[in-house]
Amino acid sequence: MVIIDLLSAAADAAPQNSFGIKDALFPHGKPNYIGLATFIILAVMSFGSFFILFTKWIEQSKLMKQYTDLRTSFWRAPSLREGAAKLEKNSAWRQLVEDGLQAEDNHGKMTDSMEAHDWLHGSLARSESSINARLASGLPFLATVGATAPFIGLFGTVVGIYGALINIGISGSASIDKVAGPVGEALIMTALGLLVAVPAVLAYNYLQSRNKRIAEQLSSFSTDVLANINSKGTIKPAVAVAAAKPAAAPAAAVKK
Repeated sequence: MVIIDLLSAAADAAPQNSFGIKDALFPHGKPNYIGLATFIILAVMSFGSFFILFTKWIEQSKLMKQYTDLRTSFWRAPSLREGAAKLEKNSAWRQLVEDGLQAEDNHGKMTDSMEAHDWLHGSLARSESSINARLASGLPFLATVGATAPFIGLFGTVVGIYGALINIGISGSASIDKVAGPVGEALIMTALGLLVAVPAVLAYNYLQSRNKRIAEQLSSFSTDVLANINSKGTIKPAVAVAAAKPAAAPAAAVKK
């Protein structure tokens, strides 16, 4: 019992070190300005990454849903102009159709011998490129966060360890309780950098894969629009043609 009481008294008398984000930013109650600046930068990066993730995901989901409805409902219209009028304003799909129709109108005003197919194909390709560029906006920020956040956190750690070593040298004591606290607080910055970088990289890869899928859909729809314009409305996608066909009449009863 005496030994247990002595151990308890020694534990109570030993200095209690806490290792948390508050201790890293405000060691001994004083602000660590470099640590605070590093934390603020990482916080802004994290907020921006999640903001881009959710906003781009909503935008992509809307485009994908529109394409699913577009495959059948749009091509049931008598003409491209009437079908475009039924699409949502500022929609990427409506932009493609309107750019194709405008290119068709402008081709009649041209005085050179450029073929209509080449002119329409180039106009639709430019429209696709502008849509893909708009979808890719924000992704460079995610790539930048994923690449630089660990180094920003590492910078905070290096500066924190440097300050801790200076304080240890001034105090003249290199005991474990003097070293563990400051070094542990500095390493928190590296952990924060990784915590910000990993979600940004995952979000970038996820959104990039969905953009590639949308780019394939845009290319497919652009090809269908080009074929429809060049054929004066005769050629339509096979899915739309199948949906437009009426149900087959029941077979006549076999006479006995």
